[in-house]
Amino acid sequence: MSPSLRQQKALQTKQRIVAAALDLFSKKGFDHVTVDEIVQVSNTSKGAFYVHFNSKYEIFLEKFKEIDEFYENFTETLPEEMGSYEKILLLTKSQMIYLKDCLGIDLIRTVYMSALIPNQPKFLSNTDRTLFKIVHSFVNEGQENGEFKKYLSSQEITMLITRCMRGTLYDWALFGEEFDLVEESQKFIRTILSGMLTKVDN
Repeated sequence: MSPSLRQQKALQTKQRIVAAALDLFSKKGFDHVTVDEIVQVSNTSKGAFYVHFNSKYEIFLEKFKEIDEFYENFTETLPEEMGSYEKILLLTKSQMIYLKDCLGIDLIRTVYMSALIPNQPKFLSNTDRTLFKIVHSFVNEGQENGEFKKYLSSQEITMLITRCMRGTLYDWALFGEEFDLVEESQKFIRTILSGMLTKVDN
């Protein structure tokens, strides 16, 4: 077997493990799923699982890498001349559509529940993630061009914006499908950003 074919089969195995694990997490809840179940459903072996992951918690890390890749790709489509306010609004809108359609409410609930488990990686609040860096770059840009006020630091504003994102997703998980994730996220983020603008005309 050539190295490239081995790598391809390894990637397929990894993808099967991730897909099976996320489906199980969504259906049963993170705490009620074992590595043995993931292996069985994905039709792989325990050895194969531990080649790719140290624990089931790392499955979420893998998914978050995919989500961050989406943010990176989306950001590249934004016109350079677009203002920071509009960039953040569009990023938030696209984020919520992506998470609603590609993750779904059950998996979001699982992610939030797992985030409360002590001594585990905190994906949602990790400021090294791509999402934080992108928002921070938009805020920096907005402050430098005079679009945003400077009474708060760019880091503080970034934390407020990402808190809005997490809070809206939490409300979606709490209230269910009748909660309009996209519309409510836009209301929330517009309200926060309006206090940051040097000229309020939106």
